[in-house]
Amino acid sequence: MIRSAGRAASGDGAVRTVHMTASILLGYPDERLPAARPLIGDCLATLAAAPRADGSRGAIGEAAGHLAAFLAHVDATPLPELAAHYVAVFDLKRRCCPYLTYYTHGDTRRRGIALLRFNNAYRAAGYRPPADELPDHLAVVCELSGRGAVREATRLLREHHAGIQVLRQALLAEDSPYAHVVAAVLATLPPPGPRERAAALRMAAEGPPAEDVGLDPYAVMGGPLIPPSPRSTGEPR
Repeated sequence: MIRSAGRAASGDGAVRTVHMTASILLGYPDERLPAARPLIGDCLATLAAAPRADGSRGAIGEAAGHLAAFLAHVDATPLPELAAHYVAVFDLKRRCCPYLTYYTHGDTRRRGIALLRFNNAYRAAGYRPPADELPDHLAVVCELSGRGAVREATRLLREHHAGIQVLRQALLAEDSPYAHVVAAVLATLPPPGPRERAAALRMAAEGPPAEDVGLDPYAVMGGPLIPPSPRSTGEPR
């Protein structure tokens, strides 16, 4: 899929390439990452070679630069070390949560309805997300775009712009190279307005909403709030 997504270097084709690349890089770094590395490099080279008409790098060039920076880290880091860092950041730290509705709804009943909105968007686009992942995972939304539903995926990303900003800031605070991948996704979105900036500041200061009652409504999603990960060895912090 990344091969076909990389054929175009402008417009929706370029956004698809950025998003599909981000989707792959936001997945757990197993043996599939080295196998995909040559194709990812080719796609980024195509993006970097296509500046805007005014000669500037533009948003796509900025996104490609962030992805290239992350790939440089991948090339210099053994796969087991990459995997250990992924677990330490995404599986064990709540503030680096890759699930977008967590930032707006936390572990509350309202999150179940928000997750259904993602599923409905996927169904309308004819896309079936992975059965072992919640639909609001940033990598899943990016894959939706990479498979051609750029408008639908971008709408979901824009609705959760503030949460994605908070995720990037949390990754920067952890000195995580994954901040580059999240920054690449943000570069493909319109700049945040006053409302998004205020929401991001509020989320960073207050954290996600909390609720003391049970979470039974999440049963409609066919699984727990956050699927147990075989990679995790402790409770998220």
